[in-house]
Amino acid sequence: MRWIVRNPKFSIPAGIVVLGGLAWLAFGFFGVHLLFVDDKIAEAPPAFAATKSEATTANGSATTPSPPAATDPPATIAPGAAPSTSAPATTVPVAVSPQPEIVTEYVGSFVGRNHPTSGNAVVLGDGTGQRFVRFEEFETDNGPDLNVYLVNSSAGGINDFVDLGNLKGNIGDQNYEIPADTDLDVYDTVLIWCVRFSSPFGEATLSST
Repeated sequence: MRWIVRNPKFSIPAGIVVLGGLAWLAFGFFGVHLLFVDDKIAEAPPAFAATKSEATTANGSATTPSPPAATDPPATIAPGAAPSTSAPATTVPVAVSPQPEIVTEYVGSFVGRNHPTSGNAVVLGDGTGQRFVRFEEFETDNGPDLNVYLVNSSAGGINDFVDLGNLKGNIGDQNYEIPADTDLDVYDTVLIWCVRFSSPFGEATLSST
């Protein structure tokens, strides 16, 4: 140990190697090894709140049984008189409001930036203001701290974006809810962004249908 301290031309390079190794363990290995491990996902199309509400109303509403009706003593009919008849009860149909129609509002195709990326981004809405962006046949490389952003491309880079959360999987169909009142004519690009290394993996530019 004393010999190393007294010989800086050996101790300094050795220290650099040790620090480099620690940096690799802290940042490189835990990030780079993910490139070789796939996170696959297969989400069903998104469930909208209005649709779920309609289903609950139609199928899950509780009914309270009516108490048994009181029975009256049988009426006495005079000899020779015709028995009285009453009109049968009629059932009034209950109107069921139609479920909101789910439509495709925007579409885009993924292209690679710093990593090969493919698939489609589809924005689905039901007219109530709730919207989802759905990835279909999506595939990119895996990596650390991958997030899904809606980016204002006119601002340049990622100076103006809406964070939709962590990427759920680097392969497969998946859904991300878009915050209400997000203007997709402004935030017009879906970006897969690596937060740790400030690196774009892939993007899809949205176009209205």
